[in-house]
Amino acid sequence: MFFGNKGNKPQNRIDCLIGSGTMIEGNITFTGGLRVDGHVRGNVMTAEGKPGTLVLSEQACIEGEIHVSHVVINGTVVGAVHAVEYVDLQAKANVTGDVHYRTFEMQLGAVVQGRLVPQPDGKSGNVVTLKPASAE
Repeated sequence: MFFGNKGNKPQNRIDCLIGSGTMIEGNITFTGGLRVDGHVRGNVMTAEGKPGTLVLSEQACIEGEIHVSHVVINGTVVGAVHAVEYVDLQAKANVTGDVHYRTFEMQLGAVVQGRLVPQPDGKSGNVVTLKPASAE
């Protein structure tokens, strides 16, 4: 339902883990799956043209922008979130910044202090053209 494009599916496995006691200062570029339990001060993004899934645990914090295809957030983000495909904000998510998404899911308790910005999916087949009411 959510992931009709089989070439850009979310990762089912985690290739890299940033542990809960870890503090990273600087940008992170990854492919595959990345789970963050620690603190990142910098931008987190997938390698250009590569799909990637970012998972933030409840104790995780990212201070910087996120640019990925799929993201699951249950921690804190201070910065804009740009997801090419899917954003899942779980109950303890706290995002301060705009969230750009194609498919969006938000659980009760999640907080967004910013704008929710839907991205066009490039498919115009499902668009219904409405005709203006005539004065006749």
